[in-house]
Amino acid sequence: MTQPIYVAQPHLPPLEEFLPYLQEIWSNKILTNGGPFHLQLESALCDYLGVKYLALCSNGTLGLVTALQALNITGEVITTPYSFVASSHSLLWNGIQPVFVDIDPKTLNIDPSKIEAAITSRTTAILPVHCYGHPCDVEAIQKIADKYSLKVIYDAAHAFGVRDEGGSVLRHGDLSVLSFHATKVFHTFEGGAIVCPDAETKQHVDHLKNFGFVNETTVVAAGINGKMSEINAAFGLLHLRHVDAALAQRERIGTAYREALRDVPGICCLQAKSEVVTNYSYFPILVEADYPLSRDALYQKLKDNDIHARRYFYPLIADFPMYRGMPSARPENLPSATAAALKVLCLPIYPALTPQDLGRIVGVVQGA
Repeated sequence: MTQPIYVAQPHLPPLEEFLPYLQEIWSNKILTNGGPFHLQLESALCDYLGVKYLALCSNGTLGLVTALQALNITGEVITTPYSFVASSHSLLWNGIQPVFVDIDPKTLNIDPSKIEAAITSRTTAILPVHCYGHPCDVEAIQKIADKYSLKVIYDAAHAFGVRDEGGSVLRHGDLSVLSFHATKVFHTFEGGAIVCPDAETKQHVDHLKNFGFVNETTVVAAGINGKMSEINAAFGLLHLRHVDAALAQRERIGTAYREALRDVPGICCLQAKSEVVTNYSYFPILVEADYPLSRDALYQKLKDNDIHARRYFYPLIADFPMYRGMPSARPENLPSATAAALKVLCLPIYPALTPQDLGRIVGVVQGA
């Protein structure tokens, strides 16, 4: 009997390597509130990612909520409908109106050529997403932001370790927010981080994620409880020791998929730019009209074979009840995003995926 294959499985280093971390936490009795493992992980991630300042959070969604607070974003924010709902939910939680613009059909990232037309007197920021770890057109976005004095916050949930020709993609914008959820390429069970440009911004973020406390008696902002626990930080330190091997394995799997599916009519694989070092956080395919099955039929066929792919992202954020009444959410305004949501299918990719399982997945897609 074959074992089910899921679109993502968390990478777990050997348990025996984690026990010394737990023993130290038990011994020093520091469980949270910026303990030694928390501080070590912030420093280690700055070194690994090539950024100067980083503030750990309890999850990526609270990271987005806090980043918007840190930059005092109000009014309207231009964003993409093609993402996980946390991107736009973070806006609503801050009382901000999302304004959707369409995506580039080749990259599935926000289309910079559509942004200017959506800017109004109430627009204060742009919230793009590095979809599937493929960087946005950061130069075009920043040019628009500079022209209209807008802030840019990148949802970089998929972009751990991604680099362009100038270095870490996380250096772009005013802030970048990472997710360390269990299914991400680097994770802390649950967690996230805000990449900050300077020490002053990091200090402000640190205050906001700890109820606004500066010290025992001084509160300077209406903050939230967004701290990462010592257990999560300790696991992150352990995982960081193994992440290069995990990323290399993801690349091997992604390359094998691309080679196996290259000549399958109606199956299109997204292509990263040559100058980009991606992380293979997902392996999306687009099921085109000349493929023998619809996207949903292929999804079901895989599922019938105990292969659990994911229609990621489907439905569009703009189609959910809290958004679909907005003028910018109308399907006619979002033709490329609407089409992508009906064609995309993310195939399983994670370090423990065996060549045999990959062959089984590819065989179902090829044999449709």
